[in-house]
Amino acid sequence: MSTLLAHGMGTEPVAPDWPPLTEAEVEAVVGPAHVLWRSPRPLSAAALVDRDGRRLFVKRHHSTVRTLEGLAEEHAFLRHLRERGAPVVEVLSAEARGEWVYEVHTAGTGTDLYRDALSWSPFVSVRHARAAGAALAQLHLAAEGFDAPRRRLQPLVSSFTVFAAVDPEAALEAYAAQRPSVAVSLARRPWRDDLREVHLPFYERLLPYLGRLAPLWTHNDWHASNLLWDTASGEVSTVLDFGLSDRTTAVHDLATAIERNTVQWLDPARPVRFEDVDALLDGYTSIRPLSSAESAALPELLPLVHAEFALSEMGYFHGVTRSATNTALAYDYFVEHARWFAGEDGELLLKRVRERA
Repeated sequence: MSTLLAHGMGTEPVAPDWPPLTEAEVEAVVGPAHVLWRSPRPLSAAALVDRDGRRLFVKRHHSTVRTLEGLAEEHAFLRHLRERGAPVVEVLSAEARGEWVYEVHTAGTGTDLYRDALSWSPFVSVRHARAAGAALAQLHLAAEGFDAPRRRLQPLVSSFTVFAAVDPEAALEAYAAQRPSVAVSLARRPWRDDLREVHLPFYERLLPYLGRLAPLWTHNDWHASNLLWDTASGEVSTVLDFGLSDRTTAVHDLATAIERNTVQWLDPARPVRFEDVDALLDGYTSIRPLSSAESAALPELLPLVHAEFALSEMGYFHGVTRSATNTALAYDYFVEHARWFAGEDGELLLKRVRERA
């Protein structure tokens, strides 16, 4: 097998965090099968495989990242969504083998048009942006009634607790205290000063609306490469990858979709895709109109929506992969993405969202 490179924190391919799935281990999990494609996503090892003419998706996690109990939380969410008619994959199995944990899903229907795209790559068309917004709204309607509590402590989950609290600084202290790798990483950095300077001004604008945002289990990683597409209609045919899902709010998920798909973070000097912002919001509200509180909260939450996943990444890079470089990049992500919204381009985006929401 040739060397597989993965997507990193920048534009250049890097060595993956985990060894690629081999044919032998795939067969040990699903029986006689052939690997068709290996995912370049860096935080786990995954592959599309063929077993007797049926395509399956096999994903392998290290046990320090996901346990069977941790996977069961997102799998329960997936089952609820399928029962409500949402276009999500079916979970077929999950098992632990030594230090690894494997999950097997159906491959979903549709074409994986963005499977090689880097994170934060934009939609290829306004049509896709609108379709993605509509699909997200449909997912939120299907998610209603799933009342499981927030996920247990584990790396690489996009939660909403720090800036949902009445005292974010105390909440961040508590968040770190429960996650030693995050605590050690933050102890080396001026996080209190950065929080007060960069994050809290946005939080103060969000605070009046927090109590009116209903909790909801959400996807939390809504970008084009986590969607399969009907090439004829341009609509979303399958929603993939619920690894970051947790109990947040609908507007948190919508803000994530805007942040991930319309700001070109790998080159922030490039202009924001305002046409995609408009289309994504139009698609969403055509299916699920925003409440007055959600409309008001959306632009205020947008600069903060990335923050807890950045903290979770810090814990992963420090405590699991032991990468000082990526830990530092994750902290920059925590601070600088929020700071960007205080600049000219960020303010223009917030203004546009206020007008459209």
